[in-house]
Amino acid sequence: MGSGLLLRGAAALCARGLRAAAAGRLCPLLPRPPARPLSTGGCWCLRAAPGPPGRGEPPRSVGRGAEEAVAEEELEELLAPGPPPGAQRLLVVHPAVKWGAKKPQLTTAELQIAEAVALINTLHNWTVLDKIILSTKTPDKKFIFGKGNFQILTEKIKGLPHITAVFVNIERLSPLTKKELEDAWGVTVFDRYTVVLHIFRCNARTKEAKLQIALAEIPLLRTNLKNEMSQLDQQRGGSRYIMGSGETFMEMQYRLLKEKEFKIRNALEKLRRKRSVLRTQRERREFPVISVMGYTNCGKTTLIKALTGDEGLQPQDQLFATLDITAHAGYLPSHLTVIYVDTIGFLSELPHDLIESFSATLDDVAYSDLIVHVRDISHPETVLQKASVLSVLKNLNLPSHLLDSVVEVHNKVDLIERYQSLETNAIAVSALLGYGLEELKEEIERIVLKTTGKKILTIKVNLAGPQLSWLYKEATVQEVDVMPENGTANVKVIISNSALGKYKKLFPQ
Repeated sequence: MGSGLLLRGAAALCARGLRAAAAGRLCPLLPRPPARPLSTGGCWCLRAAPGPPGRGEPPRSVGRGAEEAVAEEELEELLAPGPPPGAQRLLVVHPAVKWGAKKPQLTTAELQIAEAVALINTLHNWTVLDKIILSTKTPDKKFIFGKGNFQILTEKIKGLPHITAVFVNIERLSPLTKKELEDAWGVTVFDRYTVVLHIFRCNARTKEAKLQIALAEIPLLRTNLKNEMSQLDQQRGGSRYIMGSGETFMEMQYRLLKEKEFKIRNALEKLRRKRSVLRTQRERREFPVISVMGYTNCGKTTLIKALTGDEGLQPQDQLFATLDITAHAGYLPSHLTVIYVDTIGFLSELPHDLIESFSATLDDVAYSDLIVHVRDISHPETVLQKASVLSVLKNLNLPSHLLDSVVEVHNKVDLIERYQSLETNAIAVSALLGYGLEELKEEIERIVLKTTGKKILTIKVNLAGPQLSWLYKEATVQEVDVMPENGTANVKVIISNSALGKYKKLFPQ
């Protein structure tokens, strides 16, 4: 995650023979209490591109295999995990806006702080020692709270000697506010951006997810670089040039960050092209694609497991358990094969930089045939969660037919006594207990057949020819009624217009 830079100034660089500068190292550290001196421990390094080989080094091969090996090596460096933050003991603070245009709708301060605590509890070795809700008129001003509430909060923090950090439940703290709060409280201060980013980092499994997180981290590192250099200039009289290169240390760090961002975007673009090829192959086989979306921890993965019977899926009762797009085959009542796609969960006030970095993953949603929106109907903020998901869907610039045909699923109805839906178009299910799944499959099938233009037909085939085997391969065979007296069969199939055209061309009547 990173919130500081290892910067010791020109004198320290000269004392080390400028080895770090020559290597072009940028070492973002985890947030730390500002009262402590700059630490050198637990940093990860961003190195400049390697220069020409030295005398004792053989030249690099320019063959394709060597290029791929170098590319893989660079990718691994980009994916190098940040330093482990270790245990954190936190006070969770929620600034409650009780009046005015910024007062949140469809929720309460108690529910908002409960979600903030749930975010912290998602992280291993992070513990909430206490929580507090304080009212504020202007949460975007420097100290967030008015003088009286700020004093109350400061005294509470000083009365908790065991805490190591404060989590202020705001989407993004400005660099100035963060610095002022850390100076006043003497502990690290987190906002939703840094907490969610670290949850993402801990849960990422694939290279693509890790690259997306690294991309989302760049703005944070850039801001921290500016702040640390400003502080260093005040302490030591300004920037120094690196050995007559004409480039200040800060300029070099900015350049390395820019180079890293460029490499990450290139790597993501290659993965995007690869995913596009896989999508084209899937479209050729004409498998309908169902994108399953919803607020984080609403039960998407559990529902897909129930619909497909995929034992490899292991749902987890935690926020952001799924960060990677995964596809799972299932069957509808007509035996039509469909692909269910599990997507990243959404969150209210999810920082824009995180949404932007995952936009490439969500691009696949635009190519699906149907969206299933899963809601945790037992959650007290289910209406707000629905609004958050629909807001993100609208911002993805999806085709209008996809937005107009969304199937809404009310999940976890087993947790509500005598559940009754006020929304007539919603389908009530319990993915955990299997309730309502057949009704859901029938609704999915109805819409998929309509949107894909597939037809249910009965075709008469000659059993001595290849027609039946062709239909099994290119369509979905539902029934085969054999007539042995004339060696034919009536075959009930689900078939696309393109496949039907091929059939008629290959086997004219």
